[in-house]
Amino acid sequence: MASKLLRAVILGPPGSGKGTVCQRIAQNFGLQHLSSGHFLRENIKANTEVKVHSKARGYGAEGTEEVGDMAKQYIEKGLLVPDHVITRLMMSELESRRGQHWLLDGFPRTLIQAEALDKMCDLDLVITLNIPFETLKDRLSRRWIHPLSGRVYNLDFNPPHVPGIDDITGEPLVQQEDDKPEAVAARLRQYKDVAKPVIELYKSRGVLHQFSGTETNKIWPYVYSLFSNKITPIQSKEAY
Repeated sequence: MASKLLRAVILGPPGSGKGTVCQRIAQNFGLQHLSSGHFLRENIKANTEVKVHSKARGYGAEGTEEVGDMAKQYIEKGLLVPDHVITRLMMSELESRRGQHWLLDGFPRTLIQAEALDKMCDLDLVITLNIPFETLKDRLSRRWIHPLSGRVYNLDFNPPHVPGIDDITGEPLVQQEDDKPEAVAARLRQYKDVAKPVIELYKSRGVLHQFSGTETNKIWPYVYSLFSNKITPIQSKEAY
């Protein structure tokens, strides 16, 4: 087994089960699960100023950028956070984790973001989850979220203990507008258009591994086997 640090990325459309797979990878292999959505929420919540050093990132910007404020302006309008905002946030987070194995979730989302990541490191593994459209549509329409933490519930296989209520805080859950059935098709089309060049980039480099199916539990053993060839598991066997 190589002793070098493992750098991995997971790609997949909304509802593909990325979060579940990431949790299992982190649990079994000790990788830090770095979610762009989590970091965005944390920065918005804390109104954090993330320092951007031009030398490390090649963006020519010095001083600080109020990433939380910038991201909030877009999210409140229902818009995607622009490449330069999310990239600066993620580069800062990765800079502070240079000595750790990590798995990126939600970044890079676009080719511009992937090219920015290239300047910092070479990736060892990129996995993409290919889930049928009908499965994604059904999952998303049954998905409810706790807005402040980002905790996700699914009424079929991960329901809250009390309907409509977050298990941890007791606060109400919401269904996002873009998880409602009429919005799902457009959302999935948008993901496909943006993700295609990113997937092609990593495929051309020989680091892309695609997993297809309708059930996360059936995909997981193959993901586990792939990672086992790159890094020694910290669990004695596959843990769900």
